[in-house]
Amino acid sequence: MNDPTPQTLADQLTSTERERRWPNVRPADAATLIILDRRRSVPQVLMGRRHAGHRFMPGKFVFPGGRIEAVDRRMPAANALNKRAEAAMSLMVGRPSPARNRALALAAIRETFEETGLMIGTKDYGAPEIEDGGPWGSFREQGIFPDLEALQFVARAITPPRRPKRFDTRFFAVDRTAVVHEVPGVTGPDSELVELVWVDLPKARELDLPAITTVILQELEARLAAGFIPELPVPFYREVRGRFVREAL
Repeated sequence: MNDPTPQTLADQLTSTERERRWPNVRPADAATLIILDRRRSVPQVLMGRRHAGHRFMPGKFVFPGGRIEAVDRRMPAANALNKRAEAAMSLMVGRPSPARNRALALAAIRETFEETGLMIGTKDYGAPEIEDGGPWGSFREQGIFPDLEALQFVARAITPPRRPKRFDTRFFAVDRTAVVHEVPGVTGPDSELVELVWVDLPKARELDLPAITTVILQELEARLAAGFIPELPVPFYREVRGRFVREAL
């Protein structure tokens, strides 16, 4: 049987995720980071299982990520986003802002560290000059600058209306070689992610996933098959007139 196309999966989102008992809220800017290990013939992806007690997607396997925080706007980085990412991230937004694009990429790196203990960046420039403590304090302690150039912007999705939480999520991908340090013991029974797994990309879709994660994994496989270069179109999923649609950025 052939795999479903991304648009077919988008149709499934419309039918399976429709729920109208919550009030409609404006989606919050958020970012997710997909870490790929391409050293083997079949690429692997890092997935984390959410705590069963969470109100939002309890027990589901997801990519690490979360909302922008104020400190993300002030955090220095080793390099800028590539030009293709900047251009695609500035499309179909009310007020395009390079500063917001940068903060989203930094939020993806920070959230990944907080949820997995993995640090994305470089030690080539010494420790970033930031205040002690805070969510970026560990990067300063380890002498790591987050590196935005290593990230590829691969998808965007807005949670449909009337969901318990709504996010305008930008999905970034990065190769595992960009991980320069790991803090052990971050996941566990009392953490946001209770376990981490490296799983072959085709098998990842067999996990207990949110519908949008299944869609993004499908897009990721197609992107890898096409060469995984920044110049590829970036899919954008959102609900229009009651139907989840796929557009290209």
